[in-house]
Amino acid sequence: MEIDGHPLTYLLHLNGWSATKYLTRLDGEHRRLGYGRIATKDRKRVTRWTRYGITPEMPAQLAMAALHGIPAEEITARPWPEWLKLACIRERQLLDAAWNPQTTIELLDRVAATGGPMERRGFLVVTGIAPLLAGAAAAEPATARTQGRRIGRQTPALFDKSLAILRRQDDQLGSGQVHASARAQLRLITTTLKTRTCTEETTRQLYGAAAEASRICAWTAYDSGYHALAEEYYLVALRAASSSHDPVVTANTLAFWAIMRYSTGDPRGAADLVHGALGQALRIDSPRMAAMLHARLARAHAHAGDSRASARAQNAALDAYDRARDRSPEEDPDCVYWVNLGELRMLAGSCALNLGRPGEALTQFTDAEDGRRSADVYREDDFPRGAAIYLAREAEARIALDDLDGAVDTAHRAVDHMGGVTSARGTSTLDNLRSKLAARKDVPLVRDFLESTA
Repeated sequence: MEIDGHPLTYLLHLNGWSATKYLTRLDGEHRRLGYGRIATKDRKRVTRWTRYGITPEMPAQLAMAALHGIPAEEITARPWPEWLKLACIRERQLLDAAWNPQTTIELLDRVAATGGPMERRGFLVVTGIAPLLAGAAAAEPATARTQGRRIGRQTPALFDKSLAILRRQDDQLGSGQVHASARAQLRLITTTLKTRTCTEETTRQLYGAAAEASRICAWTAYDSGYHALAEEYYLVALRAASSSHDPVVTANTLAFWAIMRYSTGDPRGAADLVHGALGQALRIDSPRMAAMLHARLARAHAHAGDSRASARAQNAALDAYDRARDRSPEEDPDCVYWVNLGELRMLAGSCALNLGRPGEALTQFTDAEDGRRSADVYREDDFPRGAAIYLAREAEARIALDDLDGAVDTAHRAVDHMGGVTSARGTSTLDNLRSKLAARKDVPLVRDFLESTA
């Protein structure tokens, strides 16, 4: 049976409960907590919760938490129904296994062997970031491998070239078309680790390549809307990065994981991940990477509604980028090839929008498109999915400022950029923009746009 995306639906199926049986169990907890009875025959109540976006009243949520053994404080830490996913965790090995190279290979082998299309496999939710970072910091480093035919020092470099191509293909084509290729690379790297003899240095480089391949799998899964699968790949990526003792791949993994975290209701966890990445950045001579990490921290704080902390992080990002101006981009790790001043301004505009400052957001968005130097301009043609998402946010800012002409013009540009790109995240962003414009469909210009893009 295929399970839809709601954790309560998953729990009902997992336990073999009908809606009536579930309400009966819930009624017992509801009364035990002193909230009175629940109508156990009202099966449509469960349907309203799972299919129509109705949020249960707080007493019902507290009863659910008690029924499923979830601490009540998680209800305030996570929005409904995110906190209920804590009852759905199946993949405990990824969380509890020892942090050593052999266990990492076993876990890499397991996730790399997953065949077929991306699919929901339960709900894996990491509840605490600090223990993961502590485990990563104490992880045993990889040592030389002594089984199978010896490979040379050039093998990791070949994998790095393939991964660099995958990163750029994701920019141009979207995650839906790249995920399978990333998974194939992960399988190949993992097989090489398992079956070949190599020096300690080469082994650590292969673990680093496996970490980046898993990170790309995670990112493309998240961008395609498969958050549980992405979380699984991020966990394995962090383990492989820790075995490699490579600060670059570790910091990059944590930074991309943070994007998913603050975008799905956990800005505090995202901030913890970025702080972990910034600790790695102390070992990396890359102001461009430091700028990217501070910009990610600013996004996490903006999602949390902390304007002062977000502003501090934005200033730190710009200061770091100023130090990058005198360097060639080739001096920085390849994984930050996409970072320039235009990108940082787009991220600053996104922060302002999260914080309810559409005027400031619009200034940042337009400045990103009109840099004085070509190296400072956001490169829309190189990043069509990113451009579509940022343009949708710019259109949202214009709607808030009652500039409907500008909003519609910007929305058309966003739609044009998404043509040929497969990205559930990008599509969802455009759908949200259409919903905001639909509130003004009495305006002919807006109505024409909605009809032409239906």
